Amino acid sequence: MEKFLQIAPHSLAIVLSRVSTEEAAAVTEKLQHHHTGYEIFADFKAENMQHFWNKKVTDAISETFFLGWIDEHVLLIQGKEDHLEVLREGWTRRALKPPRGFEIKCIVKQDQQK
Repeated sequence: MEKFLQIAPHSLAIVLSRVSTEEAAAVTEKLQHHHTGYEIFADFKAENMQHFWNKKVTDAISETFFLGWIDEHVLLIQGKEDHLEVLREGWTRRALKPPRGFEIKCIVKQDQQK
């Protein structure tokens, strides 16, 4: 029986992949020169703070914190459980935007166990 490693309570792992279209190539190349996990997180927050039609997403994003950046494609964020639930719902409804130059592959709740 496998178990997930609990990295931090009340956290999400957002699995990203780089966009490989020609249109996004310039953005991705530009961002690669100064990519740190925190910059990716800041861009993720900036993209999603523009949800003026969905105050729940905007409020949830504003209350999340950067935890880490793993293997150049996993963004770890932390926040209150109700805010993380809003982000999970936003992703399933395709309302959550990825950072520029990326797409969201999946979102994993870090305190889950199999």
